Amino acid sequence: MSSTAPAITPEIVAEHGFNEEEYARVLNALGREPNITELGIFSVMWSEHCSYKSSRIHLKNLPTTAPWVICGPGENAGVIDIGAGPNGTKLAAIFKMESHNHPSYIEPYQGAATGVGGILRDVFTMGARPVANMNALRFGRPDHPRMRHLISGVVRGIGGYGNCVGVPTVGGEVNFHAAYDGNILVNAMTVGIAEQDKIFYSAASGVGNPIVYVGSKTGRDGIHGATMASADFGEDSDAKRPTVQVGDPFTEKLLIEACLELMASDAIVAIQDMGAAGLTSSSVEMASKGGVGLLLNMDMVPQRETGMSAYEMMLSESQERMLMVLKPGKEAFAEAIFHKWELDFAVIGEVTDTGRMVLTHHGETVCDIPLAPLADDAPLYDRPHVPTPKRAPLTDIPASTDIAADLVTLMGSPDIASRRWIWEQYDHMVGADTLQRPGGDAAVVRIHGTNRALAISTDCTPRYCYADPFEGGKQAIAECYRNISAVGALPLAVTNCLNFANPQRPEIMGQLVGCLDGMGEACRALDFPVVSGNVSLYNESKATGGGSAILPTPAIGGVGVLEDIDTMATVAFKAEGEAIFVIGDNNGHLGQSLWLREVHGREDGPPPPVDLAKEKAHAAFIRTLVADGKVSAVHDVSDGGLLVAVAEMAMAGNIGATLEEIGDHFTAFGEDQARYVVTSSVADSIQAAGIPMTRIGTTGGDALVLHGKSIAIADLRDAHEGFFPALMDG
Repeated sequence: MSSTAPAITPEIVAEHGFNEEEYARVLNALGREPNITELGIFSVMWSEHCSYKSSRIHLKNLPTTAPWVICGPGENAGVIDIGAGPNGTKLAAIFKMESHNHPSYIEPYQGAATGVGGILRDVFTMGARPVANMNALRFGRPDHPRMRHLISGVVRGIGGYGNCVGVPTVGGEVNFHAAYDGNILVNAMTVGIAEQDKIFYSAASGVGNPIVYVGSKTGRDGIHGATMASADFGEDSDAKRPTVQVGDPFTEKLLIEACLELMASDAIVAIQDMGAAGLTSSSVEMASKGGVGLLLNMDMVPQRETGMSAYEMMLSESQERMLMVLKPGKEAFAEAIFHKWELDFAVIGEVTDTGRMVLTHHGETVCDIPLAPLADDAPLYDRPHVPTPKRAPLTDIPASTDIAADLVTLMGSPDIASRRWIWEQYDHMVGADTLQRPGGDAAVVRIHGTNRALAISTDCTPRYCYADPFEGGKQAIAECYRNISAVGALPLAVTNCLNFANPQRPEIMGQLVGCLDGMGEACRALDFPVVSGNVSLYNESKATGGGSAILPTPAIGGVGVLEDIDTMATVAFKAEGEAIFVIGDNNGHLGQSLWLREVHGREDGPPPPVDLAKEKAHAAFIRTLVADGKVSAVHDVSDGGLLVAVAEMAMAGNIGATLEEIGDHFTAFGEDQARYVVTSSVADSIQAAGIPMTRIGTTGGDALVLHGKSIAIADLRDAHEGFFPALMDG
């Protein structure tokens, strides 16, 4: 071991995030005291971000299998069978969602940009060409002094990276709430497509096989990124800026093309991207999944800074890097490909049969760790948790004196206002396969060379999850299922990004457990398994002006298949004189509604209950109507309720409507679940046994007419389109 390494003191151990019991486990695993490099490696691998030590025990309750699931959680991304491709091929969709919350609060442009870069690598490392990016963003109060800077930086970062790398950003969601003042959330999702017989996995094998590093050089950016993401923010969040990675989308584009070119050969045994914890996590995961050891020579790692220590190289989170195990004799062939794409290529080690990670640097052994405890024996906590108390039903709901005025207020409110200012900064048409632009219920992207498409949606209603984690978890899954069904697609599987505050607080752990229980129940009922995901904890801030804990935010990213793109449904009214129906029950549930919050300043009551049998039946009915061409427009009912959904359809088609059955604020703004609004010119042929349907009006004109009161579409559009430009240009 190196004699120049610093001594391991209790202070250094604490700085690396260990408690006494965890450090005792390190000593037991090694049979001696670690050196600084070994301590750093244990630190990142046992961090919350990499080990899921507070959530693993509960994640096991999620359903992860189905006949169409090819690979569930545990790999870089989830893989599902999506059926036939061009020329008789069988295709798979490969997708995942990841968080980049802490980095994006500290340095919003680079934090968001490298979040996109990282999730792209998770997908193309498995052999898929990325075809779509999505995102789910949560910001604090719009008038918070820091929020314009954060919104601007995050949106520019997502657009700057996605646009340059040539993958369309096709949709997403944005919420605002004071709980995110001191800790915003940036969740990024990528979907790719691969041939089923050309999917790549990460388990290393073959003693003596070369371990190869490709991509960008290693620098000092991002050191301790995983550790930083596993703690809450104190007053010193700006001091953490050096832990934020710096991305280069042009290099990422080259890396995608080089990897896919090499994947077309038979040279690769295993491949893993270098994400959180960089070279450490990628090498440890490859070796532990394969049950092998590895020997790495740190002198061979391409470096862009001088004098880097093994500790720095192993913990750096420099972007655009991959680790591979190649077949013997394929090194020169692979090197020629990466040099053609102007990328670094270096053989940095070999697979061994020792079951240990051994690192050498300047001729000395600087690390010698048994891999089993590093990967498999990470701490696992069943943390104390208390259920969130149930909210009492609302008994003092105020009356609405002016439903039309309330609608205009809602249309211009932060959570409903048009996101055009955001998505116009994204290239959502690159690749020429985007069939539905942002603003609909789900993004739709053609499976290239076919008449079939993927439908993709990201969903979560954090205020529901806060009021009742179990119902909120169910609703997040159900709304994603609804949005995919609303375009006519069959929902197949989900990824998730579980964003919560400090799990060492029993009430926060109760939120996590409750949401997971609700998600699990919904996934099982809807045949909508979880195939990949990410957990982001410690999302709270003690920084000046910040709230303490975020709302529980289990963001869901779903994927489905539309069998015939010519049948695809959209939200826009298409013609005058068509019947407008609500499918589903109108019970006027106003607890936790946006109407109650935005019009009356109250966040009260229980969220709407979720009936999963109705969700499944109503969605199946909608998909049948779409496939049979019996409806001209479809929109699910969610935030803001029925009248908001109708207003969005009217604005999208620039056609008004006369509404007869929306008689009060309960019907207008209640947020009952399992509902859709549809329009049809063949109204008599869309009845179905057991499916509740109510005709609420007829399309036509240039306004919404409600009990003789007229609201011009132009006025609705002014309110709807005005929020973001006024906020960001203000």
